[in-house]
Amino acid sequence: MNLFSYILVYRRFLLIVFTLLILLPLPLILHNKEAECAYTLFVIATFWVTEALPLSVTALLPALMFPLFGIMPSKKVASAYFKDFHLLLIGVICLATSIEKWNLHKRIALRMVMMVGVNPAWLTLGFMSSTAFLSMWLSNTSTAAMVMPIVEAVAQQLINAEAEVEATQMTCFSGSINHGLEIDECVNEQETNEKEEKTKPVPGQSNDAGKISSKIELEKNTVTGIKYRTKRDHMMCKLMSLCITYSSTIGGLTTITGTSTNLIFTEHFNMRYPECRCINFGSWFLLSFPAAIIILLLSWIWLQWLFLGFNFNMFKCGKTKTVKEKASAEVIKQEYKKLGPMRPQEIVTLVLFIVMALLWFSRDPGFVSGWSALFSEYPGFATDSTVALLIGLLFFLIPAKKLTKTTPTGEIVAFDYSPLITWKEFQSVMPWDIAILVGGGFALADGCEESGLSKWIGSKLSPLGSLPVWVIILISSLLVTSLTEVASNPATITLLLPILSPLAEAIHVNPLYILIPSTLCTSFAFLLPVANPSNAVVFSYGHLSVMDMVKAGLGINIVGVAVVMLGVFTWMVPMFDLNTYPSWAPAISNGTMP
Repeated sequence: MNLFSYILVYRRFLLIVFTLLILLPLPLILHNKEAECAYTLFVIATFWVTEALPLSVTALLPALMFPLFGIMPSKKVASAYFKDFHLLLIGVICLATSIEKWNLHKRIALRMVMMVGVNPAWLTLGFMSSTAFLSMWLSNTSTAAMVMPIVEAVAQQLINAEAEVEATQMTCFSGSINHGLEIDECVNEQETNEKEEKTKPVPGQSNDAGKISSKIELEKNTVTGIKYRTKRDHMMCKLMSLCITYSSTIGGLTTITGTSTNLIFTEHFNMRYPECRCINFGSWFLLSFPAAIIILLLSWIWLQWLFLGFNFNMFKCGKTKTVKEKASAEVIKQEYKKLGPMRPQEIVTLVLFIVMALLWFSRDPGFVSGWSALFSEYPGFATDSTVALLIGLLFFLIPAKKLTKTTPTGEIVAFDYSPLITWKEFQSVMPWDIAILVGGGFALADGCEESGLSKWIGSKLSPLGSLPVWVIILISSLLVTSLTEVASNPATITLLLPILSPLAEAIHVNPLYILIPSTLCTSFAFLLPVANPSNAVVFSYGHLSVMDMVKAGLGINIVGVAVVMLGVFTWMVPMFDLNTYPSWAPAISNGTMP
């Protein structure tokens, strides 16, 4: 037992040592650059999947192992760790920092929910829509962490309103109170609570409403200690929790900056195929936005059916509101009132946000000449990161408020100003671990190219060309979707892009045909709390069990893969001429394969 305890305590250390030793014969026996690079790839993949080392620490291994194996010099490896992607990330984080600092994200979320109404079905859709919109520009995790407290307040208010209605009804039935106003309220709300009343013990057993209330308490939240009065209350809490994490992930699909996997794909693709210039902010939005909308709506219907049952009455848009709906509307209204009037800092942030989005869309739309044509002498020099840096720097320049101090005479004077964001605030939000992780992925991809491992993988995968293209795309999408449940999304896409790109080239298929669906499917980490940080955020509120997330997430995964498959064979085909092997991709011939 003592030995087992030691193994358990030092399991990560043992995993690291045994992984290095077990795979060591690969470079020692074969002793070529491909085998040495494969050894590095397998070690990094193992550490990324098991998280034996922090992901960003593992990402530094190419900088150590490639020079020692003679695959790449240290200076060349180091240059891979900071690319155009990192400049784009810095600009986006400047925007996100200002949005969160001045509470603009909360104002947008509450306003969107107020617009759709408080009918339970529409309320859920409102939260999903606002969360998805915010996650287009902010990280999925921060979006979920911001919206969940609002959702929790609304959910608890719904439960409290239900309790008040039931208590009022019980006092009416017992005859202790018979005022016309209370009777009318009871009659009006009787139909709304008919289903809950059927599950109660016979009221004649006791006239004490408190005792009856205690009998219908089914479960208790192990985290907050709040008791659910009915099973439907618990199901409502589960539904609203899951809709936040899933919509934050779905919203991140729509923009290049929405999630790190999109950024990693864009940088990898533009580095590997520099002559394409077909993937930018506008083109990615056009290909992914329809898919995200369809997935969002189908996910909404699926979650409604799974937890509350499907009933067409839930989509009613009538003006009559139940007590529960009035209570939830009041909570949202009060939360919005707490924000007060829109401050100048919020207005400036919103303007810069809109300007950044417009500049991204108009840089090179494709169907018309964009503003990049003004710099035709230097084609390809200005990218999306140029826009991000321009707007990002403005956040450090534009004054937000005056800084004052008290003089010895007691007079208060202004001595400086504070910008919209400070460097300290930026640093607290900037995900340096993701920046290093992505840099390690770029270094790993460069090593695979330099060593010839990518060409070797392509030659071994070329027999797959006999399979129908849709089968290859489906297999790669399912593989990515499965792996991303146990490994982080950035690690998954970073690991697979150097493999999938040569696969597409080997079977003479447009690389976008395989890379786009694989990139989108990398975000489909819906099954487990540990699969995605936003999943962990909502799971921490205690409403969900692991099986709840597995059942709901499995349906969302199926919906997601199906919609991506639909998109890649319909509207995405004419956008990138996917049925044709492009001139910007390398020509593969038998002579080039080892």
